[in-house]
Amino acid sequence: MRWLFWEMDFPKLDAERDADYVLARVLEHGRMEDVRWAIRRYGLERIHQFFREVGDPELSKRTLGFWRAVFNAEREKWASPPSWRRTNKRLWVD
Repeated sequence: MRWLFWEMDFPKLDAERDADYVLARVLEHGRMEDVRWAIRRYGLERIHQFFREVGDPELSKRTLGFWRAVFNAEREKWASPPSWRRTNKRLWVD
């Protein structure tokens, strides 16, 4: 999965310490095999907790909708992190 973390020094990435970062990247950009790995590694309850308590501005509405359906959580309150990355179309921010 090194390709998912192109900007990181991959050997320094820790799957436990950096779990929220890893989950956001894998669930948004990963292939099916990567998502299966995340489910095996973290479990569905931990992934559900990530959506409820942490979230990430890079998660698309499509990804959120998919996981809401998986968890039957259409009416559940999920974390709403700042959306500056999602709404800012400029390459550089002044």
